[in-house]
Amino acid sequence: MIEQDTIRLLRECDAGIKMGVEAIDEVMNDVHDSGFRKCLKGCREKHSDLEEEVQGLLEEYHDKGKEPGPVAKGMSWMKTNMKLAMDESDQTIADLVTDGCNMGVKSLHKYLNQYKAADEKSKDITKRLIRLEEKLVTDIRQYL
Repeated sequence: MIEQDTIRLLRECDAGIKMGVEAIDEVMNDVHDSGFRKCLKGCREKHSDLEEEVQGLLEEYHDKGKEPGPVAKGMSWMKTNMKLAMDESDQTIADLVTDGCNMGVKSLHKYLNQYKAADEKSKDITKRLIRLEEKLVTDIRQYL
């Protein structure tokens, strides 16, 4: 049970990290403020570091991880592009990123509760990812 919950939790972290990186990449070129761009870039790098850690653990379990769901990716892409087509401001981007982070935090808490038997290492990674998302929301409030 521990191993299965651990793998499942790591898979969800994997998918969430990939979704976050893709979302940041999608809006990065539209960001006008250099401080905002620097904040997003730093968060993206921290996501990539966590991704390497998650992938290393998944490899130990002979698991390839999980890609974000195509429906979630499609909906995110549509929402982002529709909003940016109407308003390419940093405020719009901050709003989109905040919504994405909040959805990620909500999902990660759900998975922590769902996979209670996961090992402490995978729970710690999940909690660090949650803190990273929460920090980004706080850091970009000034652009809302």
